[in-house]
Amino acid sequence: MATTELGAALRRRRDQVSPETAGLPAGGHRRAAGLRREELSQLAGVSVDYITRLEQGRSTNPSAQVVEALARALRLSGDGRAHLFQLAGLVPPGPETVSAYITPSVQRMLDRLTGTPVAVFDAAWTQLLANPLYTALIGEWHGNDRNAVWRNFLGAGTRVRHTPESAGALRAAQAADLRRTASRYPADQQLHRLISELRAKSTEFDRLWESGTVNEHRSARKTIDHPHVGALTLDCDVLSVAGSDLRIMVYTAEPGTQDAERLALLAVIGTQALTE
Repeated sequence: MATTELGAALRRRRDQVSPETAGLPAGGHRRAAGLRREELSQLAGVSVDYITRLEQGRSTNPSAQVVEALARALRLSGDGRAHLFQLAGLVPPGPETVSAYITPSVQRMLDRLTGTPVAVFDAAWTQLLANPLYTALIGEWHGNDRNAVWRNFLGAGTRVRHTPESAGALRAAQAADLRRTASRYPADQQLHRLISELRAKSTEFDRLWESGTVNEHRSARKTIDHPHVGALTLDCDVLSVAGSDLRIMVYTAEPGTQDAERLALLAVIGTQALTE
């Protein structure tokens, strides 16, 4: 059975990946050199129970999203990732669909930027990965809110401070960027569903979409109102990965400023609330 082979492959690869390779501390006594199920769960955002059932062959139909997350967490190469999809009875996403694949080299770069808020988005602006400092700065997203376009048109908003003019400019840029992505991936059904829902539920998005503008979402200087360290004004740069449509969002502070001090404090307290 494919699921039995999948389970064996997951266990084997988990045993081969050290915590250091996966960007985790290796402290404490360990019976084996590889990742614990709890650590794989943390890295992939998949429950420990579900990983156990996959490894034991008791789950038969993991979704493409789950397999992608496991492949990413296990630092699989392109061929290894494709093989994992095949073992799960799935076809690896092709070049005609928006890719969620983060190369091991990009993953290693993120592992080393522990003092800088960094997140990776796909071409449709769905967040694929964020380091702890980015999550502490911006917050943690789930469900539809993992997509930045959905979040800004239909979600509960963010910690980024906006005037009506800047909020409108951001939404216009996002709609134009999503149109550019749609033209690159005309066969991606998940992307089409996202756009259809946005058009149906947001009159502003529908109006912007009808305008036909195509553009890129660019870097900017942003002020984040953080509930524990106060306001931080940071440079937000969006970097592209050569040969990929991944977008890497990086927040940095000017050295020697109060913003840099507050960002350093946030790196210490992480996602924990300040206590008196």
